[in-house]
Amino acid sequence: AGAFDYLSKPVSLKQLRDLVKSALSLPPIKTEAEAASQTEDNQRMLLGNSQPMRQLRATIDKLSRSQASVYINGESGSGKELAARMIHERSARHKRAFFLIADGGTLFLDEVADLPLPMQVKLLRVIQEKQVRRIGEAREQNIDVRIISATHKKLNHCVETGQFRQDLYYRLNVIELNMPSLREMREDIPLIAETILTKLCRETGRLNCRLKKDALTILTSYDYPGNVRELENILERTLALCSDVQIGKEEL
Repeated sequence: AGAFDYLSKPVSLKQLRDLVKSALSLPPIKTEAEAASQTEDNQRMLLGNSQPMRQLRATIDKLSRSQASVYINGESGSGKELAARMIHERSARHKRAFFLIADGGTLFLDEVADLPLPMQVKLLRVIQEKQVRRIGEAREQNIDVRIISATHKKLNHCVETGQFRQDLYYRLNVIELNMPSLREMREDIPLIAETILTKLCRETGRLNCRLKKDALTILTSYDYPGNVRELENILERTLALCSDVQIGKEEL
């Protein structure tokens, strides 16, 4: 089934027992169709059938069955948090928390490149010692988290310029996941746009709107510096200003 995790010698029996329990709690591997059918309205799926998107989903499936730290790199609006959630939800830690109360679960550090250097020192110590001390408390407590970090900046460039600690970089960047930009998968834009539009219509209580062919042509040819988040913003604004159920070039 592939490597799951490793232990350093000398091996603690408690660590070994915990690791085996964790490995046994991995959810069964689902096909893409099964995963999509169990995902409410596809809102937590990375949609698309292009090669970059299929490759991304396959990599996420592999990463979810590991315990290694993951660094997600991608432009703003490309779905970094969504990818992190998918890794967590398909992992052995899926029954535990994602965010603040993350002991036993997954800790997601978004825009990690913006951490001030003093905070980087503290984070490195937490990762090394696997202990935290809450503000106002005298004693430290053990914590077990899998760390997924993300940033739209190039973290290796931040290391080179002295903005990010090299030792922390190697702790966080065990496996790198690169998010494709929307312009790299133009063939997926119609599917993503229609899905977003359906969701927006439902949320606003409107009849389902459709995108005309000329509107889809415009949407597909645009470069989207803000990626999927920008596409959603465009469609939400268009919907607010358009009373028709057919959205064409003029409405867009």
